[in-house]
Amino acid sequence: MKITLKHLHTIPGTGKKPGWCNTKARDFFKRHNLDWYAFRHGGIDEQDFLATGDGLALALVEWAHESERIEQERQA
Repeated sequence: MKITLKHLHTIPGTGKKPGWCNTKARDFFKRHNLDWYAFRHGGIDEQDFLATGDGLALALVEWAHESERIEQERQA
């Protein structure tokens, strides 16, 4: 599954408002050698996030799956 900006900007529970801000996200991407440009222009595979072993990355992948499940239920 591709993790996208939609997932990044809507993940709940990371602060007063949902989502990560772009500044902190860019820091995270740099720290884990993830391609911020590619992510912003189409997303990157969840395996790239999982490979970091970072708890925030794991939470983002879980949220992406949950948000897609919610979206499918809305469309049913």
